[in-house]
Amino acid sequence: MASYKINDLLYLMSRLRDQDHGCPWDLKQTPETLIQHSVEEVYELVDAIESGNSKDIRSELGDVLFQVVFFARLAEENQQFDFNEVVDQLCSKLIRRHPHIFIGGQLFHTNGHNEQRQSITEQQVSENWEEIKAAERETKGREGLFDDVPLALPALLRAVKLQKRAATMGLDFTQARSALEKLKEEITELEQAMDGYQQQGTSAQTSEERMIDELGDVLFSAVNVARKLAINPESALRGANQKFTYRVLAVLSRLPLDQADNGRHGEQMPSDPKLLDQLWRSVKRDD
Repeated sequence: MASYKINDLLYLMSRLRDQDHGCPWDLKQTPETLIQHSVEEVYELVDAIESGNSKDIRSELGDVLFQVVFFARLAEENQQFDFNEVVDQLCSKLIRRHPHIFIGGQLFHTNGHNEQRQSITEQQVSENWEEIKAAERETKGREGLFDDVPLALPALLRAVKLQKRAATMGLDFTQARSALEKLKEEITELEQAMDGYQQQGTSAQTSEERMIDELGDVLFSAVNVARKLAINPESALRGANQKFTYRVLAVLSRLPLDQADNGRHGEQMPSDPKLLDQLWRSVKRDD
């Protein structure tokens, strides 16, 4: 059985994009149309990783790689760059950002022996990484602190990056407890905004805008707490989503049969808050 290599994949891509004999769907694609496909493939990879199924992970990694190859092919057709240049720039960047590993900026060992890796902590690696990235931003003319933090990032991930970048300037909490106190403060301000929304004589639009603003601060502060605890907020929220899904389905399974059937088919179930609360507490105890 043939074992295909990266050059085979590049050749396959050229066949798909052949103007005379290629695939109509692949020929129709542009960098813009591929964006959504690429995002979906990354999320499918995340699902595979969380499932722990190595075959699914291998398959989804291939799908993500195909997106990279596809983008590179489109750029090559437009005489911008090719796949080899993508690899070259990636290797150059990683070598530059790991001077403690690639001594003298060399990828391969020299003089027939291994260099001794410099003694360095994870914290020092992170600090050096940010310093090197800052120098790279300046070289690219992106001198603003947040210039290279993409607006298109998911809000949770962008919040983490913004906070980490601000931390390089000393704008950061020293302890997770301090970040937690700030979160509590923001929750209090959200409560005040909610109270103001219910008061007569207050502009509904203004009050709603304030609630949105304060809720945003609560979410941003929660991300800060996660970051100070070295917890990925996206992963934490995904876990909470999974736990919520499990508990709702568990409650549904314990309802009387006629009500449960309605719930499974998306129909409104009779409202019995006391029963639902009892079942919810029971499910939590069984977790």
